[in-house]
Amino acid sequence: MEKPGPYRRTRIARPAESSSTVFLVLRRMRAPLIVLILIFAISVFGLTLIPGQDDAGNPVHMGFFDAFYFMSYTATTIGYGEIPHPFTGAQRLWVTATIYLTVIGWAYAIGSLLAALRDRAFREALSLRRFTGTVKRMREPFLLVVGYGQTGQLLGHALDAMGRRMVVVDNLPEHVDTLDIDQYNSDVPGLVADAANPHTLGVAGLEHPACEGVVALTDNDETNLVVAMTAALIRPGLPVIARTVSPAIEHRMRAFGSPTVVNPFDRYGDHLRLALHAPSAYLLMSWLVRGEGAEMPSPSRPPATGRWVVCGFGRFGRKLTADLRAADLGVTVIDLRPGAEPGLTMIEGDASVPSVLAEADLATAAGFVAGTDNDATNLSLVAAARKENPALFIGARQNRPVSAPLFAALEIDWLLVPSEMAAREIYARLSTPLLWRFLQEMSELGERWAADTLDRMQAYCGMRLGPVWKVNLTEREAPGLRPWLSAGIALGDLLRSPSDRAERLDAVPLMLLRDGRTVLRPDDDVTVTTGDQLLLVGRGYTPRALLDTMTNRVVAEYVLTGRHVPAGWVAQRVTGRIPTSSD
Repeated sequence: MEKPGPYRRTRIARPAESSSTVFLVLRRMRAPLIVLILIFAISVFGLTLIPGQDDAGNPVHMGFFDAFYFMSYTATTIGYGEIPHPFTGAQRLWVTATIYLTVIGWAYAIGSLLAALRDRAFREALSLRRFTGTVKRMREPFLLVVGYGQTGQLLGHALDAMGRRMVVVDNLPEHVDTLDIDQYNSDVPGLVADAANPHTLGVAGLEHPACEGVVALTDNDETNLVVAMTAALIRPGLPVIARTVSPAIEHRMRAFGSPTVVNPFDRYGDHLRLALHAPSAYLLMSWLVRGEGAEMPSPSRPPATGRWVVCGFGRFGRKLTADLRAADLGVTVIDLRPGAEPGLTMIEGDASVPSVLAEADLATAAGFVAGTDNDATNLSLVAAARKENPALFIGARQNRPVSAPLFAALEIDWLLVPSEMAAREIYARLSTPLLWRFLQEMSELGERWAADTLDRMQAYCGMRLGPVWKVNLTEREAPGLRPWLSAGIALGDLLRSPSDRAERLDAVPLMLLRDGRTVLRPDDDVTVTTGDQLLLVGRGYTPRALLDTMTNRVVAEYVLTGRHVPAGWVAQRVTGRIPTSSD
């Protein structure tokens, strides 16, 4: 829900897109129209000056109306042939000349119109007008997605599968053009424009009442910062998710409200530490963020303990090094300009040079990470390191999507694809907000708890992830439970099957949220009451079955008490089996 922020709400002034389109057409067609009008005026005026003859041979002059009428059907090529009297030779000569002039004038006008239609500025104005109209007519809640590169496209398909609508802004035409190629269930309006311009966000629907959030995913941290700032100032309280790899930009973003900042470099090290100490917890997390239908990932080779060698000491290398040291692992860094870092072994030089890499003593290392911003360099470093020590645990950073087959061929143990990592985290946050809270808290419960949760999920859901959904146990959303909810319902009773209450629904409660406090993976004997929120995962049919229990009093009566009650009002009165009253 949108909450008011600390800033005074303002509006974005925008020019009228329709007037700009009309103005462009008129400006391009000004000269051709003037030429056409002049030719027409001269032709009419000349025809009134040249005398003709009536049937008796008397000289007559054509009036302006008759001349205008004649030139109208001649210039428009209709050619009725209706004239007051047969033309004289002089009249025919003048008409012949005006016909050729008119043809030239029309050719000039039509050519100018076609050129105007192909004009880039006109097409952009027309596209902007069409885009603006589409956004204005949207009635369903939508997300404003800024940046439609690899991360945006991955997230877009995940949102579309969830039935969420979105509006896209990107500064590259080829990115927006992919909206026409990609198969979406609903129309996705796209605009090619600079998102760093607040007017662009206004046109894209930032002030639209149906806009439920902004997601900034461009590759430019400054642009993402401007988007977060604009959203905070124009729509205080509107949820904002922004991607950045810079701690400084993240700090500046947080100065404007409380946006959700996604830093894939941070997550790589965090996940590595989680996999190092609790591999089952990491497996559970990576399965849940993949979305419905994802197969349970196979347990991969766990990260090795011992000394690690990190090539590249930029933003990614620094964050990863800090995470490795936090896990009590020794780190050796290779970089062209590593600088001084207390407690670290620093090697200055190009890691692709064999003599420099040899200084890292890979034979005694446990892990190796190629973390530069160049894919070719990272691939060559991985090959060289593996040749030096085949037992090394290998990590690498893939910067460009086109390099994916090459990294896959090298069978990297721990690959960072920033776009995929950001898309999965944002999806987890958007799909079910409670899921992200569950993922943040579940790592504290240890390896055994995570392994047991995985076993339960496999037992109830199988090897493919089913829907993850949230239910609110309120009188409005669970009217069928009203008679029992205030006194409390055992979670195990709530999850009985509506078709046979002796059976349990294929669902695993992941989290119970009550008054801001959470209970992770609550047991069946836990009592739920009014106002509680549940996060569950189950098979495809389970959400519908649980919804029947929550909304249908007759179904709830059978599920919770075992008492069969007729569905119809008359049958209930005749049989005397009346549903339990909330009183």
